[in-house]
Amino acid sequence: MTRVVVGEFTKGEKNPRIIGIGESETMGLRHGYVVDSALATTSVKNAVANAEKNSNIKIKRAFISVGDISLRGEYSSGSVIISKADGEVTNLDVNKVLQDCEDNLNLNNKKIIQIFPMSYKLDGKEVQGRLEGMRGTKLEAKALLLTYSIQHLEDVIEVMADAGVETIDVVAAPMAFSQIALSERQKIVGVALVNIGHQTTSLSVFENSLPISVHTFSIGSVDITNDIALGFKIPLDKAERFKQGEIEEDFSEKKLGEIVEARLSDIFELIDNHLKKIKRSELLPAGVVFIGGGAGIPGIEELSKIILRLPSSIGTTEFFGNSKTKLRDSVWFTALGLVIFGRDNNNYSEGSFGSLFKDIKKTLRSSMKQLLP
Repeated sequence: MTRVVVGEFTKGEKNPRIIGIGESETMGLRHGYVVDSALATTSVKNAVANAEKNSNIKIKRAFISVGDISLRGEYSSGSVIISKADGEVTNLDVNKVLQDCEDNLNLNNKKIIQIFPMSYKLDGKEVQGRLEGMRGTKLEAKALLLTYSIQHLEDVIEVMADAGVETIDVVAAPMAFSQIALSERQKIVGVALVNIGHQTTSLSVFENSLPISVHTFSIGSVDITNDIALGFKIPLDKAERFKQGEIEEDFSEKKLGEIVEARLSDIFELIDNHLKKIKRSELLPAGVVFIGGGAGIPGIEELSKIILRLPSSIGTTEFFGNSKTKLRDSVWFTALGLVIFGRDNNNYSEGSFGSLFKDIKKTLRSSMKQLLP
């Protein structure tokens, strides 16, 4: 589904007031990227029209998220010589060393959409806290850069433009929904956030409040639906109901469990292999948090604990307090997270993203500044 959330911030309030939402069946996309721009444009138009009707606001500009299989988290290092004669580190030096991290990454038809500094060294010694004002000769940095296919990004932004909406900025989907689904404590001690979407599954690992890995797999909840349809020789809509536990009496619950477990096991093995690669297998105190349409599959927590050997839970949010709303469903977390991102990065002017096609290499400096020690 394509989803839109319109939020209004009141001075003194932590969370926005949601004044409009809209959703529409997503068409023209496969594994998150555009395969039919006309159909994709229709999906956006319909979702936006619903949100406009609910909020009574004309939507001309929006933050958008991307999260298909081309989204990757990649590490890069950089170094610079301190620019001032007395060796004092300035914000200019910090920006330059992060720029060097970008320049040292082989992009190969990819675009950097967000950058997260992981660590700094000054004259070979690791620095904790604020760099500005310290003195030294050489500044080094290691950063996690979230990259995305240039071609896919151009297609998405063109679809938005065709739908009459200007893209303010682009946010990696895991960074958006993590703001809604995870607590700061979870992000500090170590947690894996798994979003089981329709055609893809994303894995985001956080530690010390920062993302340390972002990866997307080309398998999703639709694969489970397809397996059920084939296993029982039933239509897809009935298979979808079975997947959610609504099995009819004439069918075997045991067989359904075996089909679902087999495909979930495939997903969990991909996750565990990646956790092993980054040396975090069985080493995340806050465990695994599941969100997305596939998170509601019965038995997912128990199977995850067995295969991943980590605490497991379904993602919830304190965003709305005790109030009941459909937005508590984690399928809305990405759109809600974009609203929060818009509040925290409100230094955008009209047409700020209009030069994308002239200068595709643009980084989110505002995000970077927030994360500097």
